[in-house]
Formats: sequence, C-alpha cells, structure tokens
Amino acid sequence: MGGTRVGPQATREYLERMRERYQGAGREEKGRLLDEVCEVTGYHRKAVIRRLRRPAGRGRRRRRGRPVRYGPEVVGALRAIWTAAGYPWSLRLKALLPAWLPWARRRLRLTPVLEAALQRISPRQIDRRLQPYKRDLRTRLYGRTKPGTLLKHHIPIQTERWSTTAPGFTEIDLVSHSGDCADGEFIHSLNVTDIHTTWVETRAVMGKGEARVQQALEAMRAVLPFRLHGIDSDNGSEFINNHLYRYCQAHQIQFTRGRPYKKDDNAHIEQKNWTHVRKLVGYERYDSTAALAALNGLYDDLRLLQNLWLPSVKLMKKTRVGSRLRRQYDPPQTPFERVRACPEADAAKVAELGRLRETLDPFALAARIDQQLDRVYALASQRRRLVDAARPVENTKSAFPTRSLENPQNGFSTSPTSPRPSLSQKKTTKKTPVTRLTAR
Repeated sequence: MGGTRVGPQATREYLERMRERYQGAGREEKGRLLDEVCEVTGYHRKAVIRRLRRPAGRGRRRRRGRPVRYGPEVVGALRAIWTAAGYPWSLRLKALLPAWLPWARRRLRLTPVLEAALQRISPRQIDRRLQPYKRDLRTRLYGRTKPGTLLKHHIPIQTERWSTTAPGFTEIDLVSHSGDCADGEFIHSLNVTDIHTTWVETRAVMGKGEARVQQALEAMRAVLPFRLHGIDSDNGSEFINNHLYRYCQAHQIQFTRGRPYKKDDNAHIEQKNWTHVRKLVGYERYDSTAALAALNGLYDDLRLLQNLWLPSVKLMKKTRVGSRLRRQYDPPQTPFERVRACPEADAAKVAELGRLRETLDPFALAARIDQQLDRVYALASQRRRLVDAARPVENTKSAFPTRSLENPQNGFSTSPTSPRPSLSQKKTTKKTPVTRLTAR
C-alpha cells in the first residue's frame, strides 16, 4: 500500500502513540487502526501488527547468530603474520602460529587476550577473515630445456608413486630465467626437494653446463642435514649427461629419470619450482654475475625461512567418491621437524639448525628476503626492453605487452614479469600450458 511517507523518527513516535490505542481497542477498531497505520507508514500489514503488538519500551530484536569473536585487532595481527610467512593457506598458517607467536608478541605488541584469540582461531575462520585480502593466482610459464639423448638406456625411469620412508631421495630440476629472450647465456635455478621430509635446497647457476650443474648439486649436498641417496630428474641434457652420471656413480647416488614430456612424473619438484622460485623471482631475464650472486644470497635466506619456519603438508592418500577425488593430507609440519624425527638425519647438522632456529627472528628474516628480492629485481636484464623501445611506432603492435605479476599468495612481495606474447603471436608459437597452482 502506498501512502504519505514520513521520516524514521516521526514514524517511531507515531507507532508509539498508535500502540497504546491498538492494544486497548476491540476487534473492529484494531482493523481500522491497522488500515490507517499502513496508509501513513507504507508498511506491510503483518509488519505493522508485529510492531503494535510489541510491548512498550522494547527495542529491536537482537541479531541472530554467534557474536563476532575475532575483531579488527585479531585480523590485523593474523594478516601481519600471514604476510611475513609468504601467504600460506589456512591449515599451514594455523600450524605455524605457535612457533611465530613468541616473536610476534614483541614485534606486534600482542596483548594476552589477542594472543589467546590467535591460538584459538580455526583454519576455517582464518579463511573467512582473510578472504577480502586474497587474490587469484596468476598463470605460470614453462622453461626452455630440451630433452637429452645421452645415457638414456643407463638411467632407469621412475614412474611409480614415491613411498620412501627415509630422507635422501630427491627430485631435481632447473628453472629458466631467460625472460622473453633465450639467446645467449642466462641464469637457471637448480631446485632439489626431498620426498620424505619436503626439505628444499636451491642454487643459482650461470647457464646449464654439465660441470656447473654438478658443482651446484655438490654444494647443496654438502649442506643437506641428511645423506643424499638418490636423485630423480627430467630428460633435459643438463642432467642426462656423462658428467653427472659419473658423479652419481662415484658417490653411490641412485640416478633415475621421468618419462619424456610427462611432468607428473616429477610432480614434487614441479610444485617447488613454482612456490620456491618462480613465484618469487618472476619471469624476468637474469644474465649477469651480479644477479647470480644476488640470487644465491636470496636462496641462502630463503632456505632458512622455508625449511625452519613454514609448515607444509604431504598427500597421504586419494579416495574416489563418485565423480570427485578426495585427498587426505598429514598434519602440517615444517621440513625441519620432519628431518629431526628421522633417525637417519645428521645429528650434528640437526642440532646446529635447532640452535639457529631458537635465535632466528622469522619477521626479520622475511624483511631481509624482501630487501634481497628488490635487489634481484633491480638486476634484471634490460636488453630486450631497450630493443622494444627503439622500434618504430608502427611496429608496436607486434611488441610483447607487459603484464604485472601482482600476487599476494606469493612469497613476501610482488615480482616483475617478463613480457608475454600478444594474441596474434600466440597463433604462430607453440601453445603454452596454463595452470592455476596453490602452494601446499
């Protein structure tokens, strides 16, 4: 019903006056009063009946549902830890809170009430509270390695699911930092991940020569807190060569490889290539000795944060439920905690890492990694950009458009990206697979 509308304050006063008349009126008089109130206020008849039957002095109904337990202060502290830890998902964030809270207590000046709320909050509530700050992951580009043909018959293929219960059996891979131009020599990141403990080591290598890859692997083998028993690689010539094969034979390291063009055979290292390298360093070209030193300095600090402070989960089993696949993971643990629980680990190195963890502030370490990332980005090669800037205006349509990799799910800060091919150029180039990945 449409009638003469009045303001909210006048409506409340009018309903208060009409309530007294309505509650003392008879049946017919109530009907006439309801018609009048509906015409004056424009309310529905049932709404007017509820308002007039309400006892005098009673305010609005109390809002249903549970009260808000985690206010802006809790969300702000949680977001600060989430950002410093590299934006882990809720289950991993919940697992790292007990280790990070003693350092957050001093840095964020947490009160006992606020600290108790952070200890009590569930992973599901973390998802709800941090939802406004999350953004979608960006696409992923693949490297430029070529399959090797040497010694393929001597290196066996590993295709079955890893079921090892001891540390030392690893997957390795190279991540290319060629940008949009693969000419000349540029830097690669050699990534090694342990299957049982999820421990990760990374070193930057100039080029992908056999000797340099072997030397980087030897440097990582020396700092591993356990003995290296085996490596599993793809079919790139940087791995399938006589130099690395003889090195593994001399040190009694089992050497296996995946099937050509089957990236799922090396799924563990493919995931770490994204979470530990590509998501941080981006897709720019790095080809200088200064960039090589900066990247290795970054990886020295990153290995401490990722292995000592950031929990990860491991897939235990998959269950088919109708058309859906349900995955079950083990409780989140840091790689260091898994290594410490292994009797095969090097006791001296584990004890040294334990002492380092007690004195290492994760917030200060994350801030230092941010600074090193800025230094690395500043050393990206400008070669292709200068060539594009010198092109005539009429040819700008064929130049590669730039696109920022702004991604809060990545490690610590946004990284610059390499230019990506335009739509017209994609028709004449090999199709690039696109995936959306979430770090586990």
